[in-house]
Amino acid sequence: MSRHVPVLLEEMLETLAPRDGGCYLDGTFGGGGYAAAILDRVACTVWAIDRDPQAIARGAALLARHPHRLNLIEGCFGDMVVLLRTRGVSHLDGVVLDLGVSSFQLEDAERGFSFQYDGPLDMRMGTAGPTAADLINGLPEQELAEVLFRFGEERMSRQIARAIVRARTASPITTTTELAAIIRHVVPQEHSGMDPATRSFQALRVRVNDELGEIERGLKAACSLLGEGGRLVVVAFHSVEDRLVKQFMTRLSGRTPLPSRHDPGGLLPRAAPAFRLLTPRAIRPNERETAANRRARSARLRAIERVVGGPRP
Repeated sequence: MSRHVPVLLEEMLETLAPRDGGCYLDGTFGGGGYAAAILDRVACTVWAIDRDPQAIARGAALLARHPHRLNLIEGCFGDMVVLLRTRGVSHLDGVVLDLGVSSFQLEDAERGFSFQYDGPLDMRMGTAGPTAADLINGLPEQELAEVLFRFGEERMSRQIARAIVRARTASPITTTTELAAIIRHVVPQEHSGMDPATRSFQALRVRVNDELGEIERGLKAACSLLGEGGRLVVVAFHSVEDRLVKQFMTRLSGRTPLPSRHDPGGLLPRAAPAFRLLTPRAIRPNERETAANRRARSARLRAIERVVGGPRP
């Protein structure tokens, strides 16, 4: 298994701007790269959440290095308000979220996240709920096509769903290689070199883990916990996730378009925004990072900061 390489690490630190004595949350602990970097940069406290019990177990080494400054919590970052307040934390100086799946999860064949390894069709980041195999073998054809299109932006979703239903009629589809082969038989190879199964596997993973719902809950929760000057930094890897983050931050920072001049609501004064947008354009990895880590190519970093003296949303 390869070493975990955190993406946009220096850019994250520069944007988060942690300071001595601060209290920060890494809501997607994963391999611990972001949490470790924050702890090494300043004398602060870091809380870290991950729904994957294996990620929490891997954090033992980092916890041993920072026993009084790092706190690990198993759970979903969308539940951060409850998870933190039950531990006496109601205020944060910064939150960082690294969305998507970790290298550890991708490269563990038994987790079923990747079509590059033969394994069971699981894809759960935690241990509860239906697996990808449950969806593949149980969803009606139309609903399956909607999942592939909505969460993976797969243009051939209907054809793929039809092929899956046809195949599962003969026998259940239970492994990553089985599913990938079905998709590759339907979707032609792209000139970009991207595997034809990529978007479908992404869509299933997002659906299995309710990732978009989790992101929406997490963004709102993070903003409710940030104090004045507190910053929320989010790194996304897929357009569906990045679009959601961009729209949320744009709206919260008051950058939404003005109403039509024919709309009476346009005559009303606009409330001062509670947050300031720190990234008018998403920060992307440089050529050196993408050459060293191909998974960094699609990364986008966006951030907002709570306005000092501004209103609470």
